[in-house]
Amino acid sequence: MRLRHKPWAKEMIENHPQYIVGNPESYKGKWNEVFHNKQPLHIEVGTGKGRFITEMAKAHPDINYIGIELYDSVIVAALDRLIEADLPNLRLLNVNASELDKYFAKNDVDRVYLNFSDPWPKTRHEKRRLTYKDFLKLYENILVDKGEIHFKTDNQGLFEYSLQSFSEYGLLLTFLSLDLHRSNFEGNIMTEYEQKFSEMGNRIYRCEVKFQN
Repeated sequence: MRLRHKPWAKEMIENHPQYIVGNPESYKGKWNEVFHNKQPLHIEVGTGKGRFITEMAKAHPDINYIGIELYDSVIVAALDRLIEADLPNLRLLNVNASELDKYFAKNDVDRVYLNFSDPWPKTRHEKRRLTYKDFLKLYENILVDKGEIHFKTDNQGLFEYSLQSFSEYGLLLTFLSLDLHRSNFEGNIMTEYEQKFSEMGNRIYRCEVKFQN
């Protein structure tokens, strides 16, 4: 994905600390202080322009959400959505997903969403895939016992790889769809990429897995 540089993005992020948490490491183990409640916490790793996480927060006010996005020039689109919606149960983090355990403690998170992650198709880039075993260990370190990962993609190769990775790690498969938009699954909220790829005729794959600890 080619990113368009937005020189004003960093300043915009700094000017909205009420939406993008500027010192997330200080809330490790105590995210309830950010949301002022003890609701379950779901995070989306690679939130992109924020359509999915914003609509989820609107639909489920009894759950707290955090969208995580590394790139300044992308997260500002999600920030625009959040400013407009002004949702008390949604915050954003402008951090690297490979360092999630710097910001979240064990039992902080109830569910992880991975939506249309970069497939990194070359074998030498396997460790960058968000369903690689090192990332699964990272999620396990911040999730509650029997915490869940919900995964969507249009990339068949990445989906097959991810199912194998989940299985080898010992995760329990609880839901599987090889053609989500032609299934009877209810409550699906599309990402920007999902809508684009679906309109192109691409099949959407989805699964849910949970840790068995």
